[in-house]
Amino acid sequence: MGQAGKALKKVLETYEISQYRLAAELGIGRSNVYRWVNEVRDPTAETVKDIVQVLRKINSAAATEFIRLYLGDGSVDGEE
Repeated sequence: MGQAGKALKKVLETYEISQYRLAAELGIGRSNVYRWVNEVRDPTAETVKDIVQVLRKINSAAATEFIRLYLGDGSVDGEE
């Protein structure tokens, strides 16, 4: 499983955004966010787009960081 979950976990922790808040803003259950963050399931491409939009609404820096981690250099926490 993937990069989206790692990137999302890092961003939520760094910017102190709760899984519950993200889920509420997305209009989904928190268990879905939990599955992504813990790499049980990957979000769909459409959902990644929605995550970025919601993060922009909550904190634009968090959205930028998520995009960088997910699409940018591909490393999270110094991993290669």
